[in-house]
Amino acid sequence: MKSKFLTLGAKDIIKALILTFITALLTGIYQLLQVGTLLTWEALKPVVISAIAAVIGYLLKNALTNSEDQFLTKEKQTPVAQP
Repeated sequence: MKSKFLTLGAKDIIKALILTFITALLTGIYQLLQVGTLLTWEALKPVVISAIAAVIGYLLKNALTNSEDQFLTKEKQTPVAQP
């Protein structure tokens, strides 16, 4: 992750969608199928909500992590070269 503290890049958002939404969605569908539930909207609605919550959580984690992968730590100040 190269984004600075409190920012998100396009790659962060794409990774969040791929990693968290699809994983949470597939896990939820798998669990529904294991118990023999039909895949109706009423059965899938909590799964989709959980998948969206996973995306939001992942994005918040990325926004609160600096470019050196340190959580809740501001970017280190680089000294400005004097001419």
